[in-house]
Amino acid sequence: MTDVTSSKSTRRPHHWRHDLIELAAMFTAVVVADTIAKTIAKGPDGRYLLVFSAIALVATAAFHTWWARRHGHTSHAPPAGHPGGRSRTGPSTHPADGSAGAPEATAGSGESTGTVLWRMRTTVADAPGSLAALCTALAGLRVDILTLQTHPLADGTVDEFLLRAPADLSARTLARETAEAGGRDTWTERADAHDLVDTPTRVLELATRTALDAAELPLALRRLLGRCTLHSVPAVSLTGRSTGEPVPVEGVLEETVMRLRDPHGGTLVVERPHLPFTPTEFARARALVELDARLGPRVPHGRDVLTLPEGNEITVRRADRRDLPAARAMHDRCSADTLAQRYHGPVGDADRYLDHLLSPRFGRTLAAQTASGRLVALGHLLWDGDETEVALLVEDDWQRRGVGAELLGRLVAMAEEAGCASVYAVTRASNTGMVAAMRALGLPLDYQIEEGTLVITARLTPKPSARPRREQRPEGARRAER
Repeated sequence: MTDVTSSKSTRRPHHWRHDLIELAAMFTAVVVADTIAKTIAKGPDGRYLLVFSAIALVATAAFHTWWARRHGHTSHAPPAGHPGGRSRTGPSTHPADGSAGAPEATAGSGESTGTVLWRMRTTVADAPGSLAALCTALAGLRVDILTLQTHPLADGTVDEFLLRAPADLSARTLARETAEAGGRDTWTERADAHDLVDTPTRVLELATRTALDAAELPLALRRLLGRCTLHSVPAVSLTGRSTGEPVPVEGVLEETVMRLRDPHGGTLVVERPHLPFTPTEFARARALVELDARLGPRVPHGRDVLTLPEGNEITVRRADRRDLPAARAMHDRCSADTLAQRYHGPVGDADRYLDHLLSPRFGRTLAAQTASGRLVALGHLLWDGDETEVALLVEDDWQRRGVGAELLGRLVAMAEEAGCASVYAVTRASNTGMVAAMRALGLPLDYQIEEGTLVITARLTPKPSARPRREQRPEGARRAER
């Protein structure tokens, strides 16, 4: 079934009896008029009466024509459900992709003084008329449906809307009217202009970014699934112990948690406690992970050559696990105090962290190397659940020369571009170099000391193109997960 009706099916049927009756009425009117005219013409003022009668007839005909046109336009407006109408209220089925051709539900001639955007998700029965009833309820609230996605389930369909609603419409009222129209498990959240991008376009953009940079996969999954937390669990812990049973190739979906096999080893765990995942979302996430697996290791090839204040040149570029031998060689050249300030643990375990830090699953890494190609510094931007950590390691001979500040500034810029609300650094209070580099950012800073460890948090201003959806946790909570 479609909402399109052909002109042939809407044309009124033609009956010859109507024409015969109209013809008979016309002849009768002519005979009556002729009789009256002859009677009046024989009187003393017959000619004047005929003129006045003609004027009266013309005026009556003009009034009748105006009245018919005015009321004809009002009564013959397209009915609800017709392609020319504003809302679809007839029986309907769920479209395969509601991002295009979503119905627009409006009601009332008065426009609200202001509007806001809402994202709403509700579950309805997968039956003809269920979507129509919901659209009718939204129309009664003067709500416009901008986009619509459908997520089929075994016992119904999850409809996800982007709505433009009057500013005085509350989320409680919206949920109540939705429930009365047959919706259940309704969830609402305020949206912004960035949500106006339709789903196919957004998925293609995320796939493109993932194809260019392996470190984009965690961010792409977050942006695809909305406000969620993602953890990358390695197959083997830093102490050499197995982290659990491997995840099947097809992944596992458990309502608010999905587990996906990481092509680089381990498991990607995505959690969204406030809203269960649908099979459609699970399939999209698996498709992104499969794309990453097929493309293999990759990082952007751009590199910048910088001149330090003292005149030496260094090259800053992205790094990954292929730089592991050079990173271990740099470890060997670093002093025990430098490694202890960076890793906050036994110096002998420092090499174990490198494979983890250089993995694109846990974040992005910048490397600084000399003109001869020797690695002298590493900077890490790490996805820590729904927060972001920055960390630096600079070889002793290259400290206090601006290398660390240059890497930190670039890492913070990456975090802003990714939509991060803040970044934090964990160091010792005696690490004056790291403290000075954080202060040089010129950003609002928060300081917290936990068991002799200094945590410095910088508040960021996300780029307009980014769409952060993060829930802040207490500062101490993230430390407990380390």
